Amino acid sequence: MIIIPARMASTRLPGKPLADIAGAPMIVRVMQRAAAAGVGPVYVACAESEIKDAVEAAGGTAIMTDPDLPSGTDRIRVAADIIDPDKTFDTVINVQGDLPTLDPGAIVTALDVLTGSGADISTLAVATDDPREISDPNVVKAVISFDNEKSGRALYFTRASAPGGSGPVWHHVGLYAYRRAALDAFCALPPSPLELRERLEQLRALEAGMTIAAGIIDSSPEGVDTPDDLDRARLTFKDIT
Repeated sequence: MIIIPARMASTRLPGKPLADIAGAPMIVRVMQRAAAAGVGPVYVACAESEIKDAVEAAGGTAIMTDPDLPSGTDRIRVAADIIDPDKTFDTVINVQGDLPTLDPGAIVTALDVLTGSGADISTLAVATDDPREISDPNVVKAVISFDNEKSGRALYFTRASAPGGSGPVWHHVGLYAYRRAALDAFCALPPSPLELRERLEQLRALEAGMTIAAGIIDSSPEGVDTPDDLDRARLTFKDIT
C-alpha cells in the first residue's frame, strides 16, 4: 500500500497540502499520481481535519494521526497499523505529499527495486553533473555501489559533495518503499548520531545495519517547499496532464 503523510505546518509555505494545483489541492494531485502507479491502494495519513476533508471530497481515503508525531515516517507507520492491524500488506511505500508532478513510474521502480534486491528499504536517485546541485547542501547525495546500471546498494547519504573523483553524482529522491517489518523496526530506533549530524533520517537505518537499495530514474520530481516552487509545479503540472 502507498501512504502519503501530510500536515499543514510548513515554515516556508504554510498550509501547502491544500495549495491549488490546476484546480485541486496539492495533496489530491499527489494522491492521483500515486494511484496512477497501479501498485496498490493509496491512503493519506494526515494531521489535520482540513486535509482529511479535501482528500475525502476527492474520493480518497484519509487516516487521522497525531499532529505531534516526530516525522512523516512515524506517521505512515501509525497509519499502516490503523489501516491494516493484521499486517496483511507486507510493503508500505512512503510518497511525500509535496510531489504533485511525480512520475507514477518512479513508484513502480521503487517497488521493483525493493522486490528484486531483497533489501529492507528501497529509494530512488537521479544522476546529476550540475555543479550547483553537487555543492548545494539542500540537495542530498546518495553514494551507491551498483549491481547494474539501474540499481545498487546505498552505502551512504550526505549533504556534502560525494563521491569524489570523475563520474556522476547521484541526487537522492526521498521516496521510500519499506518492508513492513523494516518500517516497524526503523520507527522503534532512536535517532542515530549520523542522522542528527547530517539531518538525514535514512542514516538511522544504515547505522543500525539495515539495507537500502537505490533505483535510478531519469528525472527528479520537483518538491514544493516555497511559493516559487509552487509556481513551477503549477506550470509543470499543465505540461504533464
